[in-house]
Amino acid sequence: MGTYEDVFRASTEDPESFWLTASEAIDWDVTPRRALDSSGAPFYRWFPDGRLNVCFNALDRHVEAGRGGQPALVYDSPVTDTRRTYTYGQLKDEVAAFAGALAQLGVGRGDRVVIYMPMVPEAAVAMLACARIGAVHSVVFGGFAPHELALRIDDATPKVVVSASCGIEGKRVIAYKPLLDRAIELAVHKPEKRVILQRPQEPAALGPDDLDWAGLVAAAPPADCVPVAATDPLYILYTSGTTGKPKGVVRDCGGYAVALLWSMGAVYDVGPGETMFTGSDVGWVVGHSYIVYAPLLAGATTVLYEGKPVGTPDAGQFWRVAADYRVKTMFTAPTAFRAIRKEDPKGALTAGYDLSHLRYLFLAGERLDPETYHWASALLGVPVIDHWWQTETGWPIVANPVGIEAAPVKPGSPTRPLPGWDVRVLDPSGEPAPAGVDGAIVVKLPLPPGALPTLWNDDDRYIASYLSAYDGYYLTGDSGHIDEEGYVFVMGRTDDVINVAGHRLSTGSMEEALAAHPDVAECAVIGVADELKGQIPRGFVVLKAGSDREPGEVEAELVQLVRERIGAVAALKDVTVVAALPKTRSGKILRKTMRGIADGHDEPIPSTVDDPGVIETLRPVLRSTCPHSVNGP
Repeated sequence: MGTYEDVFRASTEDPESFWLTASEAIDWDVTPRRALDSSGAPFYRWFPDGRLNVCFNALDRHVEAGRGGQPALVYDSPVTDTRRTYTYGQLKDEVAAFAGALAQLGVGRGDRVVIYMPMVPEAAVAMLACARIGAVHSVVFGGFAPHELALRIDDATPKVVVSASCGIEGKRVIAYKPLLDRAIELAVHKPEKRVILQRPQEPAALGPDDLDWAGLVAAAPPADCVPVAATDPLYILYTSGTTGKPKGVVRDCGGYAVALLWSMGAVYDVGPGETMFTGSDVGWVVGHSYIVYAPLLAGATTVLYEGKPVGTPDAGQFWRVAADYRVKTMFTAPTAFRAIRKEDPKGALTAGYDLSHLRYLFLAGERLDPETYHWASALLGVPVIDHWWQTETGWPIVANPVGIEAAPVKPGSPTRPLPGWDVRVLDPSGEPAPAGVDGAIVVKLPLPPGALPTLWNDDDRYIASYLSAYDGYYLTGDSGHIDEEGYVFVMGRTDDVINVAGHRLSTGSMEEALAAHPDVAECAVIGVADELKGQIPRGFVVLKAGSDREPGEVEAELVQLVRERIGAVAALKDVTVVAALPKTRSGKILRKTMRGIADGHDEPIPSTVDDPGVIETLRPVLRSTCPHSVNGP
């Protein structure tokens, strides 16, 4: 590929030629002659005259090339003691069968299908089946609370929901069917049918609108691939918004396929027949991109793991997976490695496994702290590569591209922008920030292929959320700086979305849940630094005048309320009743100030504060364990 500088320069000076060349690695039904359509700016479109089918590129073409017997997907589930390998030929047949079942239910090109499933092969099968017939899937993280699932059902308006009878979290079996039933009760939009995969751990009673996965597939003829426009949506993936209402990130077919396939070689150095293990979940963007689509587009073998990095049954499971399947590239979140380190600080459990095939460890989802970087590097003896990206971008913005040219690592930095990403740091006035000076991290438009072209049915919100702060730039919502050598340092969020163990969660949605309690007058949720999870949420509430409730009782109810409305993934276990919240004279709660104090900084009192005494009263509460904290399950 040439040097990093050569490739990066080509991508920014002539993106049209760069990405048209990259697109030659994809099999097209109609080969694009143009890479970028800027006529509708800021709604850019990639490969506007191209037609393809993403499922064909992920499965059929490898079978047609004579590699149908190669392992495509490995299912490894320590929580059910199950291991299963699907070859490319077998996975193609499974996907074609389920695509036929969806087609018999009336699902066609452009129709939406919500997938609410645990980490089982059928989740990937359902995603690829939608792609096969031109339908648009929207995967919702299995176990999300009914309220959150209902919001996504109402926004995507799916014709069908695909789910499972249960999921398994550690040692707990979680029944999904009651959660799904409740979500559909809450939703205004009512899907026509629900397809349920029955799992033996807890089968579900089926209602009149429910269909059994196995029976449905057995009666359906397999479906062929349906060519679609490169600009057609492949999926909608919801990410937290600052208002509490989720944002439906749209992913197109052509740009995504081109970018992902290019990234597999350039960033992750994984090619046909090699194995990639991504320890994530298909409910998140990492699972979409690097468990399901990218490895299969590249003809690699992907590992779909149902379990935790620790406790299922021990902190050596990632090493077992890497050894058993001869993993070349592993990708997970820093949280996973902090958890492994906590359980096995000397890494003794690696001794029982042959890790000689492991060449790289990639980490993303939150900032990689230098201590975890050094521990993992010393333990594994392979490059440990931090990289930074978002649900919106679909693939990495900043990384150390080992398939092009590996650069020296600077702990605390995910290295330099990847080709295609023109990253800048701007000060509040929109001027470039000097090297080493923090500011807003932005990307110059147009975004490269694979990034979101808009939000689902909400162009105005797309502009307001990402494009309005600085003309001609995409606002990442992260702050940080770029040093003299072009290394990017991402320091934190600039909005109220916090990062808990790699999961982006809206403090606004948690505040909505707290505010719904009849005794709560006002509230604030902030993300505070946590050694294991990166950040954890802490809630502070002021009770209504005249409330004579015991604080501890209200706090316990609030923890449970958030769990019911958002789900356990919210991880809000500490809520404290306080006399007042610090505010500006205009009435804005000083969340940033509260967060700084809670993180141990000598936070100055802003000049705009209404009552400095409130901050001083709250300071010891913020810096200590909440006196009435409730430790939820």
